[in-house]
Amino acid sequence: MKILIVGSGGREHAIAWKIAQSPKAEKIYCAPGNGGIAEYAECVDIGAMEFEKLAAFAKEKEIDLTVVGMDDPLVGGIVDVFEKEGLRVFGPRKNAAILEGSKAFSKDLMKKYGIPTAAYENFTSPEKALEYLETAKMPIVLKADGLALGKGVLICNTLEEAKAGVKTLMLDKQFGSAGDEIVIEEFMTGREVSVLSFVDGDTIRIMTSAQDHKRAKDGDQGLNTGGMGTFSPSPFYTKEVDDFCKEHIYQKTVDAMKAEGRPFKGVIFFGLMLTADGPKVLEYNARFGDPEAQVVLPRMKNDIIDVFEACVDGTLDQIQLEFEDNAAVCVVLASDGYPEHYEKGFEITGFDAFAGKDDYFVFHAGTKRDGQGRILTNGGRVLGVTAKGKDLKEARKKAYEATEWISFANKYMRHDIGKAIDEA
Repeated sequence: MKILIVGSGGREHAIAWKIAQSPKAEKIYCAPGNGGIAEYAECVDIGAMEFEKLAAFAKEKEIDLTVVGMDDPLVGGIVDVFEKEGLRVFGPRKNAAILEGSKAFSKDLMKKYGIPTAAYENFTSPEKALEYLETAKMPIVLKADGLALGKGVLICNTLEEAKAGVKTLMLDKQFGSAGDEIVIEEFMTGREVSVLSFVDGDTIRIMTSAQDHKRAKDGDQGLNTGGMGTFSPSPFYTKEVDDFCKEHIYQKTVDAMKAEGRPFKGVIFFGLMLTADGPKVLEYNARFGDPEAQVVLPRMKNDIIDVFEACVDGTLDQIQLEFEDNAAVCVVLASDGYPEHYEKGFEITGFDAFAGKDDYFVFHAGTKRDGQGRILTNGGRVLGVTAKGKDLKEARKKAYEATEWISFANKYMRHDIGKAIDEA
């Protein structure tokens, strides 16, 4: 088969790596790709939002299956464009990707179908939002309704912070039109867990659990980022939690989307909070998490092309997902200053150290090749250094060991990824 991957980050590198292991994968393309993806795929200079160009390329190259990794093209309707052209594509249509594209939609869906989540209100008027805050209990959470690169969530400890947050999102438009509508919801406490799943419109198959670290600095300090590291499985995702979520969250979400005339095919990412009152949904994403994919896919035993095709064809009920009985930890190497201001264009060295080591991986997020055989930094999150071990403690030790093999100017990372493991 000829496969096209749409995207350019660490998630897409992990997907490309996994697809390359399938005997069915004859040729892989990636648009636009990055310096690491080029090892497995031919990178094509077409942007992820250039739907017509991508569809034309897929027809010209007789692509058998396109896999869309990123949220923006999914929410923008790339799947609809491809399907209209008679092309096979893995991912939700535009009317289903709204599950991630609109926080207000997803909160209303959960309320309507009795899926546990935090109490909330939606606002399109800054004045009404400020009025509501005067009587609200602190701390409180403000969320931009639309896509904001995983950064449009503000946790406000005081009324003053919350008012400033409304100004940031709705008046200053820090995240553009994503802040035209905001969700104000109660602050939940507990452990956060990420659970990825494959869905074919009717059937849902749960992948292994993971846990992300969103804040830029150690001790969960600093600004929200796209993710500074992750581990899998989560020791806090117990059988009891799994049973509850299977009964009250997972299938109910799939059935709710179908009942709304928005059947979902692709990956649903469940962001869960394990509260004292039981698990509740923090958020939905309509694709693999980044960097969750970097720890989940290396542990997955299935041929991923079989699973993608089952989702497209509606035959996921015939697939049983299998994962290795081990653990994985990913530490993100970023450019110092991320997520605000940082320099790029520095040479990265040390990749040779990963050669021939089965339990170590380095997934490229923001890199590019310079035409002289060098790989340069080209983003805020640069690499995801991942290691597998017999348990989380061993995987964590190995992942941090491997971060020392890589060198580039202004290299930055958190040193406490997976520290919660010690408390489990």
